[in-house]
Amino acid sequence: MNLLSNPNWLKRHEYPYTSIDEVPQSVFDEINARLDKRISTKPLVSIMVIAYNEEVNILRSISTLSCLETTIPFEIVAVNNNSKDRTQDTIDKLHVRKFFQPIQGCGPARQLGQEMAIGKYMLLADADCLYPTNWLNEMMEKLQQPGVVCVYGRYSFIANPQLPRWQLTLHETLKDIVAEFRHVKRPYLNAYGISMGYLREAGLKAGYMMHNRTWGEDGRLCFDMMQYGRVVQMKTRSARVWTGPRTLMKDGTIWQALGKRVKKEMNRAFSYLTPHPPHDTKTSED
Repeated sequence: MNLLSNPNWLKRHEYPYTSIDEVPQSVFDEINARLDKRISTKPLVSIMVIAYNEEVNILRSISTLSCLETTIPFEIVAVNNNSKDRTQDTIDKLHVRKFFQPIQGCGPARQLGQEMAIGKYMLLADADCLYPTNWLNEMMEKLQQPGVVCVYGRYSFIANPQLPRWQLTLHETLKDIVAEFRHVKRPYLNAYGISMGYLREAGLKAGYMMHNRTWGEDGRLCFDMMQYGRVVQMKTRSARVWTGPRTLMKDGTIWQALGKRVKKEMNRAFSYLTPHPPHDTKTSED
């Protein structure tokens, strides 16, 4: 974890544009040249990127995926979840497999993506996140262990002048401690689409929710797959995914966000001591 600054590799993918019209063709050409060298027609792994109104962010995300350093054959499956901006135009200019899901919601988008994927394994990537070069290898090292059905990784926030890295590091350290506590009995609570992988066969058996929710479809899928195998963590620091702090800042300042999360975790800490009983994840509220 970077304690005082963002990692240098992020700079390569900053792309300071606000719309696709501002992006030079040369940027697409460079990314596509890397994709053409790495994308396989017989992938072992399908990396699924879903996007809703991410016409520039998805360019950054796929740019990082085009730099993955691996010998594992993989493909990238991009799903436009009925975006209202020009996300589709961006996807169309990239050398990835592309699909359109008119049913709103992460669940329907990811369900379409896993149905269309070719790989034996699925890795989930978010359109507004940046992926280090060793991410795929580190995730697959865990996912290919005997008896493992699902793996999840950790993530960090990109610092800016208003949010220094040390403050974000404090937040992430506490978040990681809570994740360790959750993992013992309720690992699915740590499974986020920002960095998650699973056996595609198990994912198809379990299935995603086919209606729109603001959160939780990834953890619900993980919960449903636990009947088929173990859930493990990928904790390699250099393989952490990076994302902007926009979701964190919905709660105000970093201290307000931290306070809200600490209170929330304190209120439900004892529930982490026992596994959640079987239930219908597609209709329940928890």
